[in-house]
Amino acid sequence: MNYNFLWLPVFNALPELARAALVTLEVSVVSMVIGLGLGLLLCFARRSDRRLARWPASVWVEVARNTPVLFQIFVFYWGLGEFGLFLSSYVAVVSALAFNTAGYMAETFRGGFAAVPETQLKAARSLGMSFIQANARIVVPQVIRAVWYPMTNQFVWVILMSSLGMLAGLRELSGETQYFNSRTFRTFEFFFAAAVIYYLIAKLVMLGARIIGWRLFRGQPL
Repeated sequence: MNYNFLWLPVFNALPELARAALVTLEVSVVSMVIGLGLGLLLCFARRSDRRLARWPASVWVEVARNTPVLFQIFVFYWGLGEFGLFLSSYVAVVSALAFNTAGYMAETFRGGFAAVPETQLKAARSLGMSFIQANARIVVPQVIRAVWYPMTNQFVWVILMSSLGMLAGLRELSGETQYFNSRTFRTFEFFFAAAVIYYLIAKLVMLGARIIGWRLFRGQPL
């Protein structure tokens, strides 16, 4: 093995890689927030007695969960252009990740709602709360507690899947790594550094989620 490791270009590029890592986090956070909101709406729609609400939500969930994320990014970035709707790489990647996250979180939320006894909702309604108030104040907080760690895992998954954004021209961490690789041809060094950064981000997110979960649900079984 005659390969000579050369780490100086990586150290020189660390500021740019750090900025790209922030783009990765930004894309992931925005996608996750939108995905959580849409996932909750899809969950309610799938639990509805109305077919007009249930069927479109079911189609969304099935497509999101059973097609590759890369395919979804391509649809948002290139596919919509066939219909005259051109999205920037940033918006396309965020839209695709949010679309995918909503599908997965809809099923996660559905499991969370199933874990909360229906008597909780009935008791809240009997005390004079409206349906929305009962869900917002009584049911949803218990659902959040039940899905906290699956939701954290989903966020880590979104962070890792955001790396596919490089194929749509997004200069996030993987895109920036590929850019420097094409200029220096130090493939192993740059992608090893990127892998370490992804690993650290994922571990920090998991640690932060554990701390927040402990603070929010202290004394309550998770």
